[in-house]
Amino acid sequence: MSANIAEMERRRAAARAGGGEKRIAAQHAKGKLTARERLDVLLDEGSFEELDTYVEHDCSDFGMEAQRIPGDGVVTGSGTIDGRLVFVFSQDFTVFGGSLSHRHAEKICKIMDMAMKVGAPVIGLNDSGGARIQEGVASLGGYAEVFQRNVLASGVIPQISVIMGPCAGGAVYSPAMTDFILMVKDSAYMFVTGPDVVKTVTNEVVTQEELGGAVTHTTRTSVADLALENDIEALLATRELVGFLPASNRAELPVLPTSDPWDREEPSLDTLIPANANQPYDMHELIAKVVDEGSFFEIQPTHGANIIAGFGRIEGRPVGFVANQPMVLAGVLDINASRKAARFVRFCDAFEIPIVTLVDVPGFLPGTAQEHNGIIKHGAKLLFAFAEATVPKITLITRKAYGGAYDVMSSKHLRGDLNYAWPTAEIAVMGAKGAVEIIFRGLSADEIAEKTREYEERFANPFVAASRGYIDEVIHPRSTRRRIASGLRRLRNKRLENPWKKHDNIPL
Repeated sequence: MSANIAEMERRRAAARAGGGEKRIAAQHAKGKLTARERLDVLLDEGSFEELDTYVEHDCSDFGMEAQRIPGDGVVTGSGTIDGRLVFVFSQDFTVFGGSLSHRHAEKICKIMDMAMKVGAPVIGLNDSGGARIQEGVASLGGYAEVFQRNVLASGVIPQISVIMGPCAGGAVYSPAMTDFILMVKDSAYMFVTGPDVVKTVTNEVVTQEELGGAVTHTTRTSVADLALENDIEALLATRELVGFLPASNRAELPVLPTSDPWDREEPSLDTLIPANANQPYDMHELIAKVVDEGSFFEIQPTHGANIIAGFGRIEGRPVGFVANQPMVLAGVLDINASRKAARFVRFCDAFEIPIVTLVDVPGFLPGTAQEHNGIIKHGAKLLFAFAEATVPKITLITRKAYGGAYDVMSSKHLRGDLNYAWPTAEIAVMGAKGAVEIIFRGLSADEIAEKTREYEERFANPFVAASRGYIDEVIHPRSTRRRIASGLRRLRNKRLENPWKKHDNIPL
């Protein structure tokens, strides 16, 4: 027996050694952790249970039969984050550059299948040179097997990708179909074709970082949600994000204890809105003063910053926040903001996370660039997402809610459950001056000014909408947290189902 145990330990040690000391040192020299070190940071201490430690590839072409390393370039298994079960895979760049073989893919698919069976999140730590060229189509088939599981798991269990090194070619499509993507600055990149191919085909000269680095994907493309400074920050952010998410679409939301009173008043909110209607204010301040202990986890903070999306807690329970940001483009809705918010709303709805919408929107961004790039369809995505959502929806209009943007931002007409307004709210087709200039063409400047004052007195307030039942209550700003917390309590057992369908056809 002792000889057998010794052999098992020898094989385990070989698997843990990965590509060997030299390659591990090279990984560290780049400021990167190894696959196993990353799992040590991500998971609760001592919780990781590895599977398929001894799996090796079965390729015998190009001399591969002489190169077999246990684990085959990916560490897979399960563990816990704050005591809650998650399934994980961590690609090992020290073994064949983390390249995906058929066996490597089978290991990933196995833990994804298990996660679906038991209802637990899947977290992928990506650091791979791509498909293992020596295996040809078998490697490509492995990618497709992973893709298929990403699709089936979508909306059933949370899927998070952390890009911690290269992720190129077909490899990018698995993270692209997961719910959230976090990237490490200066060491992670994603692109379908690399700089050399780009130069050959289009004669463009571009670096890996410019083409598909963390900053590019979190600011310009919206492919990724967060760019973190290093491996440890990315892994700790992943732990924090998981804390807001249920284990599956059938699981209860995770509840944390909080000492923050649910009925806490914030007198400073009474003066948040500037006297000048054209002066901006930071919607982050309102969110911070509403959520438990000011804690807010923002998604895509550097892309489409005219809208804010992220997770907070109220009475210890996760809540999704969507809010116009007057500090950026006056909070207008444009293509980027609409797409960003629509995807976030659909995620929250899929996992029964209530949505709080904070509205200060002057309309949609005008211009040929927006129109020619499809603002109509992109704006419709956000409208569709809010209208489709059956989770508890609470909306608060703080200042402007003009035109179609009023409708889109989770209005009462899109089955908003509780729609509140501050006394400073203005709900109308458009701003007073623009409306008067259309209604009363040909008037003098003085007459227009007089009509504008009349229009403001008549419509630049929340009471016309409230008189029609489109606003449920005009509330004191200082009472916002209490109103939202109370509303979420009342809506906790909400049941609403959309008509049966195979699936919808959202305007993509």
